[in-house]
Amino acid sequence: MTSTSAPGTSARETIAGLLAAAALFLGVFELFYRPFRLAPAALLLLLVATVMSRDQHRLIRLGFAVAGICFVAGAALQVLTHHPLY
Repeated sequence: MTSTSAPGTSARETIAGLLAAAALFLGVFELFYRPFRLAPAALLLLLVATVMSRDQHRLIRLGFAVAGICFVAGAALQVLTHHPLY
């Protein structure tokens, strides 16, 4: 039998990667839908992924950067188009 997972990859690392990917999706989604509601959820997911993981640092850093940039850009777009922020 062969395993499909990489050697040394634990379930904890996999879940942390999924949490970071979900936070990255929420970060991008902030551009289109109420950034003040989605930013705390994305940051919470990223903080949990940070505590859980030792190998997913690149994805987590990318998630923090995308969430921050998209929060500012999404808030600006919401103000310019007169849509609610939260």
